[in-house]
Amino acid sequence: MLLRTAVGQNRMRLRRGTAELWRRLAKAPHRVEYFHQVDDPYSHLAAQALSRLTDRYEIELVPHLVAQPTDAATPEREMLTAYARRDAAAVAPHFEISFQDPGRQPQNAAVRRTERALAAALAGGPFAELAPRLGEALWSGREDPAGLATPEATAERLAEGSERRKALGHYLGATFHYGGEWYWGIDRLGHLEKRLAALGACRTPGTATFAPPSEACEARGARELTLEYFPSLRSPYTYISMPRVFALAEQTGVKLVLRPVLPMVMRGLSVPMQKGLYIFEDTAREAQRVGLPFGRVVDPVGRPVERAYSLFPWAREQGRAAELLLGFARGAFAEGIDTGSDTGIRKIVEGAGLGFEQARGVLDSEDWRGEIGENQQTLYALGLWGVPSFRLRGPVGSPDFSTWGQDRIFLLSREIARRTPG
Repeated sequence: MLLRTAVGQNRMRLRRGTAELWRRLAKAPHRVEYFHQVDDPYSHLAAQALSRLTDRYEIELVPHLVAQPTDAATPEREMLTAYARRDAAAVAPHFEISFQDPGRQPQNAAVRRTERALAAALAGGPFAELAPRLGEALWSGREDPAGLATPEATAERLAEGSERRKALGHYLGATFHYGGEWYWGIDRLGHLEKRLAALGACRTPGTATFAPPSEACEARGARELTLEYFPSLRSPYTYISMPRVFALAEQTGVKLVLRPVLPMVMRGLSVPMQKGLYIFEDTAREAQRVGLPFGRVVDPVGRPVERAYSLFPWAREQGRAAELLLGFARGAFAEGIDTGSDTGIRKIVEGAGLGFEQARGVLDSEDWRGEIGENQQTLYALGLWGVPSFRLRGPVGSPDFSTWGQDRIFLLSREIARRTPG
């Protein structure tokens, strides 16, 4: 089915305009709701942003405590838990905040105590000041002498916050909700800041406090480095990463190795509706930020992805694998092409500079499955499962660097520069 306005930037503009109209009619403040999960590293990062947001923007901050997300919303929970700690530690310095990965999760008793202290703050205490302090104590293994709510009152606050989050349409901690739109983690606060500034709610105009770090890389001649790129052709985040990753490889000289994997739902992992909707709406914002078209979507799950992967080894032999993958992703997520049809796949193939008559000889073959399976096993061995993911290797003697997400390309750029002489 072709989805045009449901996931595009037009819908985002309409939703924002409607929310602002109702806010003005109600003479309401700019109310930002924040959902905090105590044992979530990303929530600790977000908590450190709260005071800076309230200082700079004329907002009413409404904090909530929430429980862990459901298993359906967080497949591979154990890997996510470990990855979140190391990712938070890697990202924090770039936003001038802090997180030290202790190599393990906090003890349950310490988590329960911190929840009780923050539940007490919800009843009228300085949540924005207390949450970072308590988070620092929790993750460093110290005990903070803050006052505590009763276990019963804390359970009520957690249930209320989790229910409010669900009613508004999300599933994670470290999330902000404003005017019908969600912003996950420190990474998306730049979008919220830009929106508030456009509405005249910024006290000190200028660059957003939490603007995304630059992806520019000054390194050249990085021929000793190999960048393994793990895309999936059903991922909108993969699509908006492709042109940037290909450009980064070309500019720096790093050897790019394409290692496609199956979409999560084709690997037996669930993607609840709330999660899918957020991903598409978030991609619309991120696509606009990086200057890529997005929104005319024909879901390529199933046979369309398999047909594209059947062509991948052949396209690689012709030196056109990157063009094939990008053309397919752009067709599926920006051009409204039915990539599962013969007409659609022909358009993709010819747009990649390949001949469709030659492609017929390998189209719908099964030879690709072994390689894709190996890529997936490598991804899991890295402690990763989502896409797009990356592994940077070299020079000889250096440990591998791996990360996940189109919003982590800036980390790749910095790591390439760090490993490239001169």
